[in-house]
Amino acid sequence: MASATATAKSEAGRKPRRGRWRLPGSRLGRLIIALQLLGLAILIVGALVLNELRRGLINSRIDSLTTQGEFIANVIDKAATQGEPEPMLEATRAADTLQLLFIPRSQRARLFNAKGDMIADSYVIADRVEWKPLPPVRKPGEMRFGWKPQDADAKPKVLPEARAALQAEVRRALQGEAVAGVRIAENGDRVVSVSIPLQHVQAVLGVLTLEAGDVDEIIAAERRALTPFILIAIGVTLTSSFLLTRVVARPVLRLARAADSVRLSQARAISLPDLAARDDELGDLTRSLETMTHSLSERMDAIERFAADVAHEIKNPLTSIRSAVETLDIVKEPAQRERLIAILNQDVGRLDRLVTDISNASRLDAELSRERPRAFDLAKLLGDICSMYDAGARPNEPPIRFVEPMGLEPVMVMGREGPLGQVFRNLIDNARSFTPLSTGADRPEVRVSLARSHGQAVVAVEDDGPGVPPENLETVFERFYTSRPKGAVFGANSGLGLSIARQIVEAHDGRIRAENRADETGAVVGARFLVSLPEHRG
Repeated sequence: MASATATAKSEAGRKPRRGRWRLPGSRLGRLIIALQLLGLAILIVGALVLNELRRGLINSRIDSLTTQGEFIANVIDKAATQGEPEPMLEATRAADTLQLLFIPRSQRARLFNAKGDMIADSYVIADRVEWKPLPPVRKPGEMRFGWKPQDADAKPKVLPEARAALQAEVRRALQGEAVAGVRIAENGDRVVSVSIPLQHVQAVLGVLTLEAGDVDEIIAAERRALTPFILIAIGVTLTSSFLLTRVVARPVLRLARAADSVRLSQARAISLPDLAARDDELGDLTRSLETMTHSLSERMDAIERFAADVAHEIKNPLTSIRSAVETLDIVKEPAQRERLIAILNQDVGRLDRLVTDISNASRLDAELSRERPRAFDLAKLLGDICSMYDAGARPNEPPIRFVEPMGLEPVMVMGREGPLGQVFRNLIDNARSFTPLSTGADRPEVRVSLARSHGQAVVAVEDDGPGVPPENLETVFERFYTSRPKGAVFGANSGLGLSIARQIVEAHDGRIRAENRADETGAVVGARFLVSLPEHRG
């Protein structure tokens, strides 16, 4: 039967490596989050950088227009204002002064009087005409790409809004405060605008408005600058998607195909060494599936061997029973018939014992999985078992003596008390069967002792029998192996007791072995079976 420690070994093989600092959480989860956030981070950083650039460019433009506007306002104040008998702005001289000053083509300057009426415009003074390139010639009835019927009404809608924004800016400047910001121009473009009041002493005589129409060019340049970030983000996203497909999706698909291969009986176990070597969740999953399928394969092999052994062991008594039954009709003498009937009874009893032990062995894995391990006092369990044997012992049977461990602290182990009790009963029964029967004062006995050794609870079951042949110290734990002393009843043992004991002990992460006891001269004086179980430190 397959060992029940496969799962525990698998868990032990997946213990995290020490001495290596790692972020909490899933390794693949961190990879997925990092790859997906990388492209987003690039876009965010690019947007923040360009937003700061845009804000810096607009602020720089506002500062430049403010400096230029203050200079022009001072010149107009000196050249086109008078204060006697009351302050006033001479519109003609102010327009002439504005005409003499240099106004860049990308800018527009306008003068407003104290009532908010425009008295000068640099576009009009310089005879500038707003122009745009004409669209390509199209055939009759053909509509230009991107043109919509509602575009024809776009400019009339923008014009009132632009004039209202300009009038609001002028009104604020007439209250004596400089106004700067971004607004919509009459042509629908966004412009950086600065309105500076024209003051003579404390009186506001008019407003000078300077506009720079290169805001859209700045924004377009920003968008062009953002294009590399967008392309990089797209590239990172595509790369991360490809990596996730390669790192996660394809290995999972390989695992699924390997599992299907096992399910369709094309393979006995999953074997993907390259995936099992990975230090992440997929590596853990692969190792777990490999361990699970290998355990299932070993279990299937064990079941096949067990079935073959069972068939072989059952075949012997059945053959004997068939021969006795066939001979029974031929034999006429009562003595011979009684002998054949005795053989039949013996073989039936042997067959019944075999079936019972085989049934117990086949149910062992299920019983071990149903009962949950718990901590218990091993010394108390051994004491109770030995007391039970002593209470039912016959006068000529060897006594069972329990040697209690030294110390007051109990010897605790973690396990299933019922199956472990079966182990020690099997060992005691085996020791009693090899111990000679005697009624003398120094008659042989079976000794059970318990000791601690390097974190292990060690149980020793000793007898005073002939011992075990050295070449059979390991063979005795194989299924259906029997080697009885002379005089023992044939067929009284199925050969499964020690095999079941080893299976239970290994399921508890323990170890069982056999050795011979020797005296001072080196002669074998008995056998000793040692069971080591991990001690529980609760």
